[in-house]
Amino acid sequence: MRILSRLTAAFPLWVLVCATLALINPPLFTWFSGPLITIGLGVIMLSMGMTLGFDDFRRVGRERGRVLPGVLLQYTVMPALGWSLGCLLALPTPLAVGLVLVSCCPGGTASNVISYLAKADVALSVTMTALSTLLAALMTPTLTALLAGSRIDVSATGLFLDTVQVVILPVVAGALLKWRFPRAIEPVLPIAPLVAVLTITLIVASVIGAGREQILDAGPRLLLAVFGLHAFGFLFGYLAGKAVLGRETAARTVAIEVGMQNSGLGVVLARGNFANPLVAIPSAISTVAHSLIGSLVAAWWRRSAAGGELDNAGRSGVAGAARPDH
Repeated sequence: MRILSRLTAAFPLWVLVCATLALINPPLFTWFSGPLITIGLGVIMLSMGMTLGFDDFRRVGRERGRVLPGVLLQYTVMPALGWSLGCLLALPTPLAVGLVLVSCCPGGTASNVISYLAKADVALSVTMTALSTLLAALMTPTLTALLAGSRIDVSATGLFLDTVQVVILPVVAGALLKWRFPRAIEPVLPIAPLVAVLTITLIVASVIGAGREQILDAGPRLLLAVFGLHAFGFLFGYLAGKAVLGRETAARTVAIEVGMQNSGLGVVLARGNFANPLVAIPSAISTVAHSLIGSLVAAWWRRSAAGGELDNAGRSGVAGAARPDH
């Protein structure tokens, strides 16, 4: 069990190593493409549903005052940053649209792992992720069409249907399985996070390998845009969380939730709804970026927490912390 947890927590390392290998030798990962990417994200969302269960969804209603600020920031700060950075850095249209798309995606489930490592409020993180995921079917297509529709033809209907298919249905199915067959699901839960981590790593490496030339051509501007998106997301999320919720643990949790996106969803939506393959590249790089930033921030906060200045509230849900991400 401890080995599984450590392998799961090393998610940023797997993503960084495999992304680097994909740039060096793309065929190592480009075989994982087409329907395999869609199926892979479905597996990740199914495992998320199994690890969450309906209790986490009920908590949304009970803790509205703590949950809603983070979700609101997720769907305002990040889309605004994605659009602004694409314009400021004059990214080519497909890459700018891809940046907007990933910025409009819900919170990534790796945020739950990072919240645990950072000694933030894991239960709050799980609840925010659940709510932003459920809202994704409406918010992601609407915001993407609003912000990127002037640059490229955006099918809000197609984005909506794909989000329902690869996110909402698998999450609900996973929650139903946990509710109806808890004993059968029990043995699967310990390995579900690691399976999800390996799957999202394959998705990211595949997209980076396929877009190797374009990534190298875009160079510093694209990297600056994607890393800037997540760095500012963490910063603004923390400041806003501190101002609204007050507690340090809650502020850190909001920062992590706002700064980390479900980049795997961005890849699938880009592949399925835009003819230009470049639209998927910002989402692939996003996974590397938010994982690295999140890990560094978690290490910093964990070290400061060791000094004893943090309250212990909100550290429940440790068992649910090792949930997959993207």
